[in-house]
Amino acid sequence: MPPVNEGVENAWILRVVASHGKRVGDINYVFCSDEEILDVNLRYLQHDYYTDVITFDYCANGILSGDIYISLDTVRTNAEQFGKAYDEEFHRVLIHGVLHLVGINDKGPGEREIMEAAEDAALALR
Repeated sequence: MPPVNEGVENAWILRVVASHGKRVGDINYVFCSDEEILDVNLRYLQHDYYTDVITFDYCANGILSGDIYISLDTVRTNAEQFGKAYDEEFHRVLIHGVLHLVGINDKGPGEREIMEAAEDAALALR
């Protein structure tokens, strides 16, 4: 786990969320291993594969709330695979979950490009 300054990260998340016209309620991060995120993926989503982030959306009335599971193992693997610094990949995944809560998806046609642009914009606010 990279060093995390909660005050800095919280302020950043608030700026990103505000840029999407939303407000922050309760967002819980669960940092885990590959095996733990696989268990969550199987148990709650019936997906039998590893992933870097899973977001459970509990948003209501424009207020963002949810649980965001992040596999630190996969973040490290992805950073190495994509030639990125671990800290950079960590923050990309951290905000990726929040962007799901604001309503950005990444599974349908053309959605991945929209998500990547939103991630880049969010990282620029950091």
